[in-house]
Amino acid sequence: MKFTKMQGCGNDYLYVNCMDRMIPEPGKISAYVSPRHLSVGSDGLICICPSDKADFRMRMFNADASEGMMCGNGSRCIAKYVYDKGLTRKNPITLETLSGIKTIAMDVADGQVVSATVDMGVPITDPPSIPMKWEKSTCLDEAITVTVDGESLTLRGTGVSMGNPHFVTFVEAVATAPVEKVGRVIEHSSYFPERVNVEFVEIVDDNHVKFRVWERGSGETLACGTGACAVAYTAITLGKAGRRDKFLTVEAVGGPLQLNYRSDGHMMMKGPAVTVYEGEMEIPDDILE
Repeated sequence: MKFTKMQGCGNDYLYVNCMDRMIPEPGKISAYVSPRHLSVGSDGLICICPSDKADFRMRMFNADASEGMMCGNGSRCIAKYVYDKGLTRKNPITLETLSGIKTIAMDVADGQVVSATVDMGVPITDPPSIPMKWEKSTCLDEAITVTVDGESLTLRGTGVSMGNPHFVTFVEAVATAPVEKVGRVIEHSSYFPERVNVEFVEIVDDNHVKFRVWERGSGETLACGTGACAVAYTAITLGKAGRRDKFLTVEAVGGPLQLNYRSDGHMMMKGPAVTVYEGEMEIPDDILE
């Protein structure tokens, strides 16, 4: 299998050109290639496929073999992949995902894409559409209770979907936030029937926030594009940082993204896209069975 390893703010995937044919068992292959130290190492696998609705189609798979709805950082990397490799000269391009069609505008220097801006769409706050089991019409800065190490823990947070479900909670310092211990529990809690990504957010100043993310199916990752959007929506809506129609710096462990929550309701995300290296590897027969 030929692949290209790419990353956006440290959110790294293996990208496979599936324009001519889809690879077999992509979920199983994702689980095989993702473990760090034991394989290539990545947050998952992304297949670049043809589409009858857009210029290209994304299929993304998590490290646990599950198929995700979409990936914000991965969307920018797909734009770089198809432009740099001459699969298109359109700018912007459209990308079909399980969360709808996204439009991506690219910043090009010396014939190579260096960054891109993705229209991530409108934040979804209706609990059944997130999906989230919640009796009120929204879960905006509300208290939930989970059990951690046998003890009850109550924390406040916001439920929102940006194509993927997220729960955003604010902390004093992201460096000491219990990302793995609490994130894992919230991911699998009864509030979220399809599991959830969990963001732990620190306010730096009016125009800058930091966050760490626990991603469903992958664990803690260095960045999450849809998570950054969920963070920006929550910070701006609650009046904690940022404001509409202005860029807010949302900094993940892997680096900063620029988020603009426009007055028309759309969330725009701008950030880097980087090719790490090209590779080729053998996939064992038992993985494909």
